[in-house]
Amino acid sequence: MNILILGSGGREYSIGLAISKEEENHNIFFMPGNGATDNLGTNINIKDYNELANWAKENNIDLTIVGPEAPLVDGVVDIFKSNDLTIFGPSAKAAQLEGSKVYMKNILKKYNIPTAAFIETTNEKEAHDFIDTMSEPIVVKADGLCAGKGVIIAQTKAEAKEAATQMLSGESFGDAGTSIVVEEYLDGYELSIFAICDGENYKVLPAAQDHKRVGDGDTGPNTGGMGAYAPTPLVNDDIYKKVEERVIKPTLDGMKKEGAPFEGVLFIGVMVVKGEPIILEYNVRFGDPECEILMPLLETPVSELFYKGATKQLDKLDIKIKNEFGVAVVMASANYPYGSSEPAEIIVDEIVDEEISNNTHISYAGVAKEDDKLFATGGRVLLCVGFGKSIKEARDRAYKLCGQVHFAGKKCRTDIAYQALK
Repeated sequence: MNILILGSGGREYSIGLAISKEEENHNIFFMPGNGATDNLGTNINIKDYNELANWAKENNIDLTIVGPEAPLVDGVVDIFKSNDLTIFGPSAKAAQLEGSKVYMKNILKKYNIPTAAFIETTNEKEAHDFIDTMSEPIVVKADGLCAGKGVIIAQTKAEAKEAATQMLSGESFGDAGTSIVVEEYLDGYELSIFAICDGENYKVLPAAQDHKRVGDGDTGPNTGGMGAYAPTPLVNDDIYKKVEERVIKPTLDGMKKEGAPFEGVLFIGVMVVKGEPIILEYNVRFGDPECEILMPLLETPVSELFYKGATKQLDKLDIKIKNEFGVAVVMASANYPYGSSEPAEIIVDEIVDEEISNNTHISYAGVAKEDDKLFATGGRVLLCVGFGKSIKEARDRAYKLCGQVHFAGKKCRTDIAYQALK
């Protein structure tokens, strides 16, 4: 197949890497890609979605896979479908499950899907009055897309009120925060569960856990994610069954009733409270860094999974998962997530240990290429991914690979997957 992948991060690199390893010899294109994706295929740069759809037709693209949320919310899927192109992802209307926290919470409420008690409001007094009725901590969320940063967990009512005021004034997140959700804090443990959906049918991938905070022991500010592992031992068949029956099925049925059938990746942020799954949020694409470990754990070809998802044929697919664990450790630039960092050349030692070379790889994210050299360009630079028969073995291999990668100011957490190893 000729396959186009939209996006430029580690998520898109890992999708491309998995497809490049398939037995069929696919032609892979990235828009825009990064400094390392051109090792897997061809980078193109056509930002206008109508022009991109024309390019896809001219170049006989058989399947387009959308990585990030912004193009989905902006309607790239609708544009491609109107051009009779096969594309994997939700319509702009269905993408509101991530594009608007208010829309998402109202869908959960309407279709009786378990979630935290909440209000949505554009009114400062209403937000403050609701906060006064709650016990701490309190969660305040901006309605729109904020690149994973629009959620404040306030430890006091005063802090929650301040967060609400700053969001509603536009000070914190601009227009994305002028409508907010205030909700109760759920005390449990978090899971990332991904369902590949075709509007009617779905396939559930192994549950993962990621580490959002920048520092060891979950300290410091939230990031896009500093590492992840899967499958997590903190999930069991009972939780999977409850998520399917109480969450995925009613969501797919509900979205059909809303006139917005859900196709693509439904990322379900679950908080397990006393054995019961409660829904924190939906995203409409793979999490990053979860995608980087789930793609290599699939025995089913990734291109086939996404193609059948895009053509309403998931009921014909028997999905197979490898019997191993994956751990990904993010290596970030010096100033992440506080600010930008100077570009720095990346040097990877020659790996002579067969155990490491056979059971690890690097997924590149924030990198640029100059004169055939890779440079870290800031933010989350790359992920060292390890696999093994246990989480400990996978983690040890991932960290050994980290030791082989060098760039000025590199930093990573040293405790990824600690929940599973406690």
